[in-house]
Amino acid sequence: MKISCKQFELELKHPFSISKFTRTSTPLMLLKVQYEDVIGYGEASMVPYMGESYESANAFLKLVDWNTIQYPFNFGAIISYLDSLAPGQPAIKAAIDIALNDINGKILNKPCYEIYGAELAKMPVTSYTIGIDTPEVIREKLKDAEAFKVIKVKLGRDNDKEIIETIRSMTDVPLYVDANQGWADKIQAIDLIYWLHNKGVVLIEQPMDKNNLDGNAWLTERSPIPLLADEAVQRLADMGQLKGAYHGINVKLMKSCGMYEGHQMIIKARSFGMKVLIGCMSETSCATLAAIALAPLCNWADLDGPWLTKNNPFANPQFENGKYILKDLPGLGLEGVNPDLFPYTTF
Repeated sequence: MKISCKQFELELKHPFSISKFTRTSTPLMLLKVQYEDVIGYGEASMVPYMGESYESANAFLKLVDWNTIQYPFNFGAIISYLDSLAPGQPAIKAAIDIALNDINGKILNKPCYEIYGAELAKMPVTSYTIGIDTPEVIREKLKDAEAFKVIKVKLGRDNDKEIIETIRSMTDVPLYVDANQGWADKIQAIDLIYWLHNKGVVLIEQPMDKNNLDGNAWLTERSPIPLLADEAVQRLADMGQLKGAYHGINVKLMKSCGMYEGHQMIIKARSFGMKVLIGCMSETSCATLAAIALAPLCNWADLDGPWLTKNNPFANPQFENGKYILKDLPGLGLEGVNPDLFPYTTF
């Protein structure tokens, strides 16, 4: 195999704030893997709170014995092998998984969505995310979201109601809410949940601290709308304790180590009677297309990465009437790749 990686700083259109921090860009590691004469592309979006960096990603790639990865790919065994090299680091592991899925689709001459059994007719609308901000900036962000049929709103500070009222003064589209563990008092939280329900909110991610299983379960038992685990679930192994504590989960490929385990998490959630939102970090079209391939298997989608950024190095996926339109292209279907973007590096 030939392996190439490139450090890339993905710039956001607007400063992005959640309950605990604000950022203006996200460090990425873009990956190109060539197996015989077939090239696959992957991506690691290394948001700071997850603890990965250019240095850790480079170090991990050097640990991989690429000669052990042979076609046909056994994705479960590959993830187990990657986990054996070092704990954590799900984003760079996701980049490898995504690139290998791209190669697999190209060898089979099938789109990744077809390989995973996703029906394009079941593609959900995707939301446009608005971070915590002032009413003036929120109004500006809403102008960028006019093509979307759903808005996702970050809450979790002391101006939650002001943010929702600002959005409702401009649009009546359905809302998703992500509290990012920002609510500490369960009585105040359930009162706010009912208020949000009346404002057209259809789901809420991670209302309370991820370690407060009992508090989140208490809210789930009483909530009129679905409550989803986000920070509380990263990998398949995290899911056992969540049954009954949430109505559903948010699957993100940068946390699940890529498409294979993300798909396994979707299957497990269904077996628990839970619903699934497929989400993203700040990502280019590469990782976004990997998640879009699984989106028809989910109830909801929040895959707005390319639309929140200023320097996506690839072509944006086709988007119409609030939904992604996937083409009949093998693998991820990534377009607009500049061949000069990736000089080859041997690990």
